[in-house]
Amino acid sequence: MSSVSIPAGTPAYRRLMTVLFIGVFMSALDTAIIAPAIPALREAFQIDNRRVGLVMIAFILASLCSTAPLASLGDRYGRRPIYLISISLFALGSLVIALAPTFWAVVLGRVIQGVGGGGIIPTASAVIADALPPKERGRALGLIGATYGMAFVLGPPLAGLVMVALDWHWIFLANLPIAAYVLFLGARALPTQRPAGVLPALDWRGIVVLFLLLSALVLSVTRVLDDMTGLRVWPFTLAALVVLLPLFLWVEKRAEQPLIPISMFANRQLSLTYFLTLGAGFGMGSVVFLTSIATLAYAVARQNAGFVLLPMVLCSIIGSMGAGRLLNRLGARVLIVAGFALLSLGYGACAYTGFGLWGFLLATMPVGLGVGVVVSGALRTIAIEEAPLAFRGTAQGLINICTSIGTLLSAAAIGALADFSGQGAEGFSVAYEVVAVLMAVMLLLALALRKSGAALAPAKA
Repeated sequence: MSSVSIPAGTPAYRRLMTVLFIGVFMSALDTAIIAPAIPALREAFQIDNRRVGLVMIAFILASLCSTAPLASLGDRYGRRPIYLISISLFALGSLVIALAPTFWAVVLGRVIQGVGGGGIIPTASAVIADALPPKERGRALGLIGATYGMAFVLGPPLAGLVMVALDWHWIFLANLPIAAYVLFLGARALPTQRPAGVLPALDWRGIVVLFLLLSALVLSVTRVLDDMTGLRVWPFTLAALVVLLPLFLWVEKRAEQPLIPISMFANRQLSLTYFLTLGAGFGMGSVVFLTSIATLAYAVARQNAGFVLLPMVLCSIIGSMGAGRLLNRLGARVLIVAGFALLSLGYGACAYTGFGLWGFLLATMPVGLGVGVVVSGALRTIAIEEAPLAFRGTAQGLINICTSIGTLLSAAAIGALADFSGQGAEGFSVAYEVVAVLMAVMLLLALALRKSGAALAPAKA
């Protein structure tokens, strides 16, 4: 797929950025507002906490499983149709949830939303790689990260206002006019280029095995089947994971055009980037339990715990936007090292409860800056530069998959460490000491990235 170049500041550039950022914002906002809506869903459908958790698990699983196939389809047939289809699916899922007569219809809507959400961010990132000059990519990818941060700041209070003024249905109905605007503008603004020549057969075997592999991973980490059935299922899903991983590698090595080309991982810089992305996802997901420290160590009321993280979230926005502006000047390696250093420092300080509440608030600020830096454009830029041109979308999809897996693993690991280390704040302190050490290890690994900001010229495929 050939690249086009849209100069910054032109009307075409502004239309394109509007389409991409509004689509990403819609997807991220809906991820952020689902938590405040869960009590209303539980009451509306008379379900317990175990079942209502499916609204999160269904979205995560569908998003993970759809990311690589949609990214690959974007490489094959062009970014424009895949982005518009992803937006359409997200809107359809929102409509299904809003009109759902039963709880299982809500779960179905979340699955449809997740499939659409899995294609929005990697496709938007690939469009930026295709359409913008190299000097503009870092800033645009940084703004993508900042857009996520803004959504998580605005999501919970917006959801609260909607439920006070109307009801939970309107949280999802609000996506429909937003999606309609993105579809209308995107039909004109998105580039229409696609690969020339005859395309090889789609890697259906790879899609099926990857779906089973990621399903086994999610079910092993979340143990949702154990909760739903009351049986000990996770050892079997873990065993399936062990079997499916080599099977997936075997299938992909023999595919005419694989879903995820295994040859990409022969590039040490690209392999290291994906491993660091797992670490970045772990660092990002670890923020979830910081509210537990606030409530257990500093007696913050549970209903006010979310407000404790506002300084961190604002710092995350600043970190993401700042990293995007500094990427071309400092290079990806410097920013990634700095991001993991901030995460290690911040989580280590959060683990120590002797500073008091104000000390805890200050400690969350480097965490926010670090998250903003590591999930901004630096890792995505390396993937853009190192991956073959024909697989840019796939390379961006893998960034999303690794981030999501890291986030899932963080939730399971911190909960297990906290339970093992003791009750209350002490257990979480030990857990975050381990997180701080892990972020320091990621920092050391990031030093193996190239010192210059530029990567080798991407291979042509």
